[in-house]
Amino acid sequence: MSVLDHVTLVVSDYPASKAFYEKALAPLGIKCVMEFGQAAGFGKGKPDFWIGTGPASFQRPEHLRLITPTHIAFAAASSEEVRAFYAAAMAAGARDFGAPGVRMHYHPSYYGAFVLDPDGHDIEAVFHAHTGT
Repeated sequence: MSVLDHVTLVVSDYPASKAFYEKALAPLGIKCVMEFGQAAGFGKGKPDFWIGTGPASFQRPEHLRLITPTHIAFAAASSEEVRAFYAAAMAAGARDFGAPGVRMHYHPSYYGAFVLDPDGHDIEAVFHAHTGT
């Protein structure tokens, strides 16, 4: 069981970010499953990953003055899914932040790809059992 229930990123352009994540996460089987105004929840059933322009109920105006880039890693079921995520994200307008490949500095079975979303958030897909495919 995951230690996290859900994560939320603040975005500056909701329609552009929603379109980006719909395309980039589709290869991982993740889709928009819930939407409230300027907030969208993505997942494989329940919303585990949220984006929104804010303010959220817990945020004050000073929380929204600056969007600080954050890192989010999505679990992939295979190295093929990692490559498909990367291709879809790049086609959706991402900036490259690390093409698909083994990251030996993490561990020999770490296969990941990194992109920057429209706000500069570091978005990753990772597979932890790379076998050379």
